[in-house]
Amino acid sequence: MNDEQLQQLSRQIGEKLIARHASVTTAESCTGGWIAKVFTDISGSSAWFERGFVTYSNSAKQQMAGVQASTLARYGAVSEETVREMVAGACQAAQAPYGIAVSGIAGPGGGSADKPVGTVWFALAGPEGIFAQRCVFAGDREAVRRQSVAWALQTLLDQFLIN
Repeated sequence: MNDEQLQQLSRQIGEKLIARHASVTTAESCTGGWIAKVFTDISGSSAWFERGFVTYSNSAKQQMAGVQASTLARYGAVSEETVREMVAGACQAAQAPYGIAVSGIAGPGGGSADKPVGTVWFALAGPEGIFAQRCVFAGDREAVRRQSVAWALQTLLDQFLIN
């Protein structure tokens, strides 16, 4: 997905959020703020996006998104349990009803047999609850990160904002 397509998704999300008088927040690890960047590429996005959190380290996940040290120790940073806590903590901190959390292994190193390079966990929150999913993307670091941003935006729209 190219930059224009990402911006179009962001515009659609913004329109849906404005119609709901709602906002979204982010807690990003491997995407490093790219989702927040795509949101803020849209003029007027301050009406529906106030803040995001780049929680690249485990300590940042704990301090900024409320992830428990015990969760990180037991399941690791790239896990369903961690992203669920990340999105819940970010939504609480930002007082936003919608949220996206992303934690993954973009590569080229850092992978394992259980969590190969390209493994990314997502958690998306809305008034209906939290949806979490693991994806494994192919390609280099840039490709994994871009696919992660695209997947997160499209899934927020599809799971929580289309109706």
